[in-house]
Amino acid sequence: METSGFSCILWDVDGTIADATRGIFARLTEVFESFGRPAPDASELAMWMGPPLLESFQLRGGMSPDEAQRALTQYRGLSSAPGYASTVDLYPGVPEIVRAVSAAGIPQATASTKPETQVRAILDHYELLPSFTALSGARSGPEGQLDGKAFVVQQALDRLTAAGADVSRPVLIGDRYHDVEGGAEHNMPVVFVEWGFGKPEEAAGAAHHAMTPADLRQFVLG
Repeated sequence: METSGFSCILWDVDGTIADATRGIFARLTEVFESFGRPAPDASELAMWMGPPLLESFQLRGGMSPDEAQRALTQYRGLSSAPGYASTVDLYPGVPEIVRAVSAAGIPQATASTKPETQVRAILDHYELLPSFTALSGARSGPEGQLDGKAFVVQQALDRLTAAGADVSRPVLIGDRYHDVEGGAEHNMPVVFVEWGFGKPEEAAGAAHHAMTPADLRQFVLG
């Protein structure tokens, strides 16, 4: 049986486990068109992945706070439509790591700023839900619109603890600087995966770089 030096593993979702660009680009295009604005170029889409969308609608979309609020409400309405998870792809080799970590008896949790309902839908669709001890995502409603990485990491640790997991030696796996910064706020090492949406310079401060899923598996399971 594979073993790990970590007592629990936290996962970012977008850009780490799942590639949701297919559905995200379509939804962003629809939202921007409804505001009479040009949609973000496909080449810019990676920069929308990671930060809270309310923030991105303002900083990247040039919207006022009120417009951003309405855009986010519309976007989340589109995301809650039936079939959402079928527009999300998984990165080859990553589901196998999730299942191997579970088989090794290591507790896992998500730590995603996606709405938790979407995280659950993706994992359920791809039959990964049983591999996780806890889920942590952005809260529903207005209170969750600015839930950042540090918040969802703390929430994940709290839920793992409540489930009886050992959280003394955690590690966070992610693909953006938000993951590195969120982990740092909890003195938690971060594995920066190279197949996601982050630029190389975003990895500064990460404890380890994983070029491929095979690299990641070797690092977390030895």
